[in-house]
Amino acid sequence: MDALLADPAMLGLALGAGALVGFVLGLVGGGGSILAVPLLLYVVGVESPHVAIGTAAVGVAVNALTGLAAHARAGTVKWPCAMVFSAAGVLGAVGGSSLGKAVDGATLIAAFGVAMMLIGVWTLVPRSGEDRPDVRLTRSSAGELLPRLVPFGFLAGGAAGFFGIGGGFLIAPGLMAATRMPLRMAVGTSLVAVLAFGATTAANYAVSSLVNWPVAATMILGGVAGGVIGQKASSAAAARHGLLTYLFAALVIGVGAYLAWTGI
Repeated sequence: MDALLADPAMLGLALGAGALVGFVLGLVGGGGSILAVPLLLYVVGVESPHVAIGTAAVGVAVNALTGLAAHARAGTVKWPCAMVFSAAGVLGAVGGSSLGKAVDGATLIAAFGVAMMLIGVWTLVPRSGEDRPDVRLTRSSAGELLPRLVPFGFLAGGAAGFFGIGGGFLIAPGLMAATRMPLRMAVGTSLVAVLAFGATTAANYAVSSLVNWPVAATMILGGVAGGVIGQKASSAAAARHGLLTYLFAALVIGVGAYLAWTGI
């Protein structure tokens, strides 16, 4: 099984793929695994869609930890919101990843692409009300925020587990919808959930021997450097109003269209 195999050329490609994944995670807090799965399949040379998904989940979870450290230092992580969202999502990720392993690989990739395009378009839809950069989950705000954070987290985790991804392209919009925090803060906060969902999904795939460990380790090494550069680019992009939102949407829609076409 290719879960146990990797030649030097394959590892070199995995290093570059990991750097790109880490950069995207640092830039927009999501989309890393969106790129990781097609990169593993069509560039690195992993043959099985399920092995690509399991391997991507390992790499993205660890790379998310690197990006999270940088965003935490920048003060863009809403920790209480992140913990509630992640806890609810882990429950969804367990069920979603179990279901995803039972679905045909090509069908899973096509559905993944369609979901990405829908989320990308939804991100561009103007939201009612102003952003709330000062939003906090406290005793006084729990009655308002918990009924939104818990279901959004559970659904995002279920989808992340089903598609075998960290789910950042779902998590950041979900956090914005639940709390109205600006995208810049949703990016940093989402990495807590990306780490939690990715680790849950990776563990579920690993027990079925659906992880290429040499490739995963190499992707992680490349992702460390890419994540640092991406976080710096995110800070620069945030200075331009709306630029980060358009970059995020363009990435999700473009890669989603390619995956849907490939899977179909």
